[in-house]
Amino acid sequence: MSAPDSAQTSRWIETRMPVWQQLASRIKTLESDRTTDPEVIRETLRLYPELARDIAIARRVAPEGQLVRMLEGTYACVHQLVYQPPRNLTESLRRLVHHDLPVILYAMRWRLLSVTLLFVLSTLAGWMLVMAWPQTAGLFASPEMMDGVEAGELWTDHILHSTPSSVISAGIFTNNVSVAFLSIGIGVLFGLGTIYIIGLNGVMLGAVFALTAQHDLAGRLFNFVIAHGVVELSAIVLCGTSGLVLGESLARPGMKTRRQAFRDAAGDAARIGLVCGVFLIGAGIIEGYISPNPAFPLALRTLVGIGYGLLLFWVLAGTPSRQEIREGRWFSRFCQSAAD
Repeated sequence: MSAPDSAQTSRWIETRMPVWQQLASRIKTLESDRTTDPEVIRETLRLYPELARDIAIARRVAPEGQLVRMLEGTYACVHQLVYQPPRNLTESLRRLVHHDLPVILYAMRWRLLSVTLLFVLSTLAGWMLVMAWPQTAGLFASPEMMDGVEAGELWTDHILHSTPSSVISAGIFTNNVSVAFLSIGIGVLFGLGTIYIIGLNGVMLGAVFALTAQHDLAGRLFNFVIAHGVVELSAIVLCGTSGLVLGESLARPGMKTRRQAFRDAAGDAARIGLVCGVFLIGAGIIEGYISPNPAFPLALRTLVGIGYGLLLFWVLAGTPSRQEIREGRWFSRFCQSAAD
């Protein structure tokens, strides 16, 4: 086939096309992890060198055609599958913490600031609304809750005596994760759903604190929420930011296709959601065992709340090694990971 005519080239393509289609099918099977059949792997490895030979022939007979680009793309996929490093849970977690999370956090830093500002302003709006018109508290609090507050009692006062801490923790965790994941998922409405969830939670928080402040109970409510609230609110804001990015990928995909932009944003949101979900488990335990227990003083609750919140952002920013801490290279590594 050193100087084939067009008829010979057509016959060669017709002969090899089933092989290329079979290889493309094998690639899809391996990439989707639908099977670990050794026969599929052996067949792919057998066709790998044949594909390299076909590319060399195609470059001679049709150097500028689509056939060469198609074969080269297939070859690149096979090469990546053959030479990819073995999957390891420990290595995947290490990469998640040391590379993926700091890159994601850095990329969405301005959106995170915007969502945080939205939450703060919504909280202030809820506070001012109830302070100016106390009757509007009924929009955010149940009649039983308002009756208790007017009687000088918080709805949290008797939780520990009526329900086991383990049951409290499980229920709280389920609720927190539902809100956090909802703020991500509803972002597919071009980010508008996420804005609504963040704004609503902020208004409710401000309104409830205003209601308790009118009856001199805000300090007691703060004493209850500080231990677990820092991480809970941080998780909601982080997940809300991920939802906003998800919606933006549909509205403004940029240089990517809308499908690719959405897939990348969904992957980042899943990573953020995974970390927040793990920390919300701890927040549920804290809220079930520490927050309702009067034996724990405010100073300890504050230390737990702030410390646990800092731990969350420490993990998201990329946990440094001891040597990096000693040499002061943590922030530079964070920026380098983001630049990569």
